[in-house]
Amino acid sequence: MIIDPSQNDPRNTYQLLVGSVVPRPIAWVSTIASDGTLNVAPFSFFMGVTANPPTLAISTGLKRGVKKDTLLNVEQSGELVVNIVVEELGEQMNTTSGDFPPNVDEFQVAGLTPVPSKRVRPPRVAESPINIECVLKQVVYVGNEGSQSGLIIAEAVLWHIRDDLLTPQNTIDVAKLHAIGRLSGNWYTRTQDLYEITRPT
Repeated sequence: MIIDPSQNDPRNTYQLLVGSVVPRPIAWVSTIASDGTLNVAPFSFFMGVTANPPTLAISTGLKRGVKKDTLLNVEQSGELVVNIVVEELGEQMNTTSGDFPPNVDEFQVAGLTPVPSKRVRPPRVAESPINIECVLKQVVYVGNEGSQSGLIIAEAVLWHIRDDLLTPQNTIDVAKLHAIGRLSGNWYTRTQDLYEITRPT
């Protein structure tokens, strides 16, 4: 089967994309609106970009042609927190993916605990074992007119890591983290079936 995306319905192409690029890490992004309303929402078009300075990228599409709350808040405040989603928080993460009005605090809806950050105004998700405080570097708009996504490029300025997750080598113990990844449809994947491949020298 050969599929040319230029001849395909964009909705079907989206399904090809999210079914092919798997698994995807999930950025559970907490932000704060200009009126003080808290927001937290998951995004699986998410990646690390570079380590010096540590930089992340999160893509957020439009919702019925309007910027999502996360993108609007980030552009207005210049700040965000990326909270890592683990298996134990999967249902609460899914709750925050709902289509809520801007004046709704998803922390309250999902029963999450907002805790103060150190360097940025948006709170962290207390239940998440890793929180990354970030400042916005730029937003790059990508895509055709009317269906653009805002690519948020942000610098990580502070990590909060649950004590038992940090190894003596200052790496994250991925076996203890229990992170989950996004697939397509309603499917997710666990990261507990691990195996190692040594890189060539």
